[in-house]
Amino acid sequence: MRGRAPDPIFAMIDTVLILAAGAPEVGESTNLIAQLAHQFGVEWKYLAAQIINFCIVAFLLYKFAFKPVLATIEERQEKIADGLQYAEEMKSKLAESKKKQIEVLKEAQQEAKKINQEARTNAKDHLEAQARETSDKIETMMEKARKASDSEREKMLSEARSEIAKLVVQTSAKVLGKKLSEEEKSTFSESAAQELASIQS
Repeated sequence: MRGRAPDPIFAMIDTVLILAAGAPEVGESTNLIAQLAHQFGVEWKYLAAQIINFCIVAFLLYKFAFKPVLATIEERQEKIADGLQYAEEMKSKLAESKKKQIEVLKEAQQEAKKINQEARTNAKDHLEAQARETSDKIETMMEKARKASDSEREKMLSEARSEIAKLVVQTSAKVLGKKLSEEEKSTFSESAAQELASIQS
């Protein structure tokens, strides 16, 4: 247990007891004080008893009232100091947390910007690829349509040649007024086909 200074109450009790013990032995220099005390009705034995009683009451109050109150005050002061220290720590942690939050937000913004840029690039590439694919499909369809048109045209021309050859043969037979042989029919058909070919070219 650490050393403590003597309590003022105990010092006062010791002083009173010394005075009380030394009161009967006071010399002539204290006769005047004794007379004055007697005139005011002061009796040393009662005064000493009252002083002792007062010291006992003061000691009991100090021991059982003031001392616990002082201990409670000291404990509360320690708690307040701890609370203030905790508040300072929380303030520091909060500032650090805000700083980290700002850094995270900056990183998130940069990442979002990067993702946005990548998305735009990917979208542009995708659109260009789609445009090329669509263009290729259109060209393929047009090529197929041209081939189908050419095939249909050739078919129609072939049918037209055949019909024209028949008409030429029939007309020739009517003009000549006779029935044509197979050889003559073939000759007239070939001649008509050559004429059509020369006209188309």
